[in-house]
Amino acid sequence: MALKRRRCRARDCAWQGVWSFWFRSSGRREPEEGPPCRERAGSWGRAPVSCARLCNQRQHRTERGSLQTPEIQKSGHSRMEPLLGVKIGCLFALLTLTLVCGLIPICFKWFQINAATGRHRRVLSLLGCTSAGVFLGAGFMHMTAEALEGIESEIQKFVKQNRTESEGSSDDADSAQTDYPYGELIISLGFFLVFFLESLALQCCHGASEGSPVQEEEWGGAHVPGLHSHGPLPSPSRGPLRALVLLLSLSFHSVFEGLAVGLQPTVAATVQLCLAVLAHKGLVVFGVGLRLVRIGTGSRWAMFSILSLGLMSPLGLALGLAVAQGDSEAGRGLAQAVLEGVAAGTFLYVTFLEILPRDLAGPEAPLAKWSCVATGFAFMAFIALWA
Repeated sequence: MALKRRRCRARDCAWQGVWSFWFRSSGRREPEEGPPCRERAGSWGRAPVSCARLCNQRQHRTERGSLQTPEIQKSGHSRMEPLLGVKIGCLFALLTLTLVCGLIPICFKWFQINAATGRHRRVLSLLGCTSAGVFLGAGFMHMTAEALEGIESEIQKFVKQNRTESEGSSDDADSAQTDYPYGELIISLGFFLVFFLESLALQCCHGASEGSPVQEEEWGGAHVPGLHSHGPLPSPSRGPLRALVLLLSLSFHSVFEGLAVGLQPTVAATVQLCLAVLAHKGLVVFGVGLRLVRIGTGSRWAMFSILSLGLMSPLGLALGLAVAQGDSEAGRGLAQAVLEGVAAGTFLYVTFLEILPRDLAGPEAPLAKWSCVATGFAFMAFIALWA
């Protein structure tokens, strides 16, 4: 037996013109070209692998590959299904927690400070101070920090892009561009924007800004004496406007939080970020509901406000899912960073000019109030480790 190389002559053979090895008996004459697949197996001895078998194997592999293609796609979709399910669960969790925590102060009369007296009133006052600390921590440790990080990231991208386009520019010019506090500027613009809108609204309302500071003012039926030591409380006409500003700033922030959750690439990252958002969002929304009750907002308007606020995070998460499915970087640009900065500035304005002055007004139990504010802030700072 000798090992020879032959080619198939069959026109319909997939291996036509391809050389293969065959065993030949030493006493037979070799043709110039090998016979077709069917003839070769009978006339040229027994081949360990015939062309027909190779053709069948190739066809089998082709069919197998065509069958495996949807299976591979199916396995890829199956990997995406747990992540999609987790994100949908986070969507409903954010909506449910927001509605529950926000509606508790509105639906239960125990939180109505108008009818509270004695110890009950002091407990509600300290609870309001704790919510003020939560707002303060949310403003500094979450909203401001995220806005500064986003703006700095976008500025760095812009500088790198300019550096690659113009190679002759010096490094000092690039460093001078990044050293300017753009993030702080945008946050301050948000602060002064709300300040201007509030001043304009009060200017248009005749008699809203008239009158002298009072020593004792009734706010929602609650008499707060001793205002001479801390200054007058904010005017009642500013309460609804600042509540609206508070809701708008929190709505912007909630959309961006949901967007961040929806853009997470893994299940672990999605769950971790969602838990951090749930932890601080529950406290913040509870404080919003308590704030709406304290300024005397109607029950229907308060419920509508909480419902609108509760829909913002699921809306952002749904947008994040759409962006993630489309493999796009939309929502991560400069527009989002600027909106986050403006929302942080408005939130700080309401926190310092509406929430803290009202909760800290009055000389009773100043150390207890400070402790409650510090506790709320410390809790938000602790959550920021995972957010």
